[in-house]
Amino acid sequence: MPLSMPQTAPDTLTLTRPDDWHLHLRDGEALKAVVGDTARHFGRAIIMPNLKPPVTTTEQAQAYHDRILAALAATEGDKARFTPLMTLYLTDNTTADEIGRAKASGIVHAVKLYPAGATTNSDAGVTDLLGRCAAALAEMERVGMPLLVHGEVTDPAIDVFDREAVFIERVMQPLRKAFPALKVVFEHITTKDAADYVMQAEGPVAATLTPQHLLYNRNAIFQGGLQPHWYCLPILKRETHRQALLAAATSGSQRFFLGTDSAPHARGLKEQSCGCAGCYTALHAMALYATAFDMVGKLHNLEAFASHNGPDFYGLPRNSDTITLVRESYEVPEQLPYGNTELVPLAAGQTLPWSVRD
Repeated sequence: MPLSMPQTAPDTLTLTRPDDWHLHLRDGEALKAVVGDTARHFGRAIIMPNLKPPVTTTEQAQAYHDRILAALAATEGDKARFTPLMTLYLTDNTTADEIGRAKASGIVHAVKLYPAGATTNSDAGVTDLLGRCAAALAEMERVGMPLLVHGEVTDPAIDVFDREAVFIERVMQPLRKAFPALKVVFEHITTKDAADYVMQAEGPVAATLTPQHLLYNRNAIFQGGLQPHWYCLPILKRETHRQALLAAATSGSQRFFLGTDSAPHARGLKEQSCGCAGCYTALHAMALYATAFDMVGKLHNLEAFASHNGPDFYGLPRNSDTITLVRESYEVPEQLPYGNTELVPLAAGQTLPWSVRD
């Protein structure tokens, strides 16, 4: 869709350094290839635990944390300012004791719920949340550790475009009733249903929004043929949903904050008969978000969304330094190095009207 900008918006915008509250860094050579893109612009990031095997214990989270820092040390730029915030992968067997160890570690800041089979590397996910995970959830509620939810049901009878709305009814509402003081982040919301739910919910509920769901609707996946690099889960939705998400993100509500869900995949794994879900945006996320907010004349609300609401919800201090966005054309690279192969970023080859001044 055309990215038209209001003519009265400022040409320069300085923000408290933002954080990314939903990020995939992978591991090994892939980790080394992408971690610098996030560290360049973000102060911290919530790191997803869906590796192979998944990060299910505090010990594994500590080891992954150390690998991230080692990969950072090998990249160019200012390494010291970026802090990875680790998560555990919730399973049917996660214990209250493990939650206690995670909280005490100081490096684990949340626990991630993947309904089994919902997305990439989620086969070990939860099959019975309130039945099998009640003790872990009770301990999380007690110690103030947030639950991050991938909000889709996996029932094959439910249309893929309806799975988020059904999740609210089948999972979120019973969860909130059972654990009303539990901090819950409804991640990468994609529908008006989810935006309305988060806005109106009682208790500590928040949501992250990705740049692709703010800027594009599901037509983007099919323009000029099948476009695998626009395919993510939850999938892009109708224009009415995009507009509702953009309204929520730019509203000034403290319940919505930045989470890119940046998810790198090698080009060959995207461009095949059964391509992987995920959009890579870590490189140019702030330019994408600035474009989205500028489209509706709400650049003045970008700092709260990107830099304030997330740490406030997690009970962490806001970053003390800044980044500057400028109204200068940024051409998204056609491809990026990714270990021994390459990856294609979202909107590759397109020109954005905003860039980050390094």
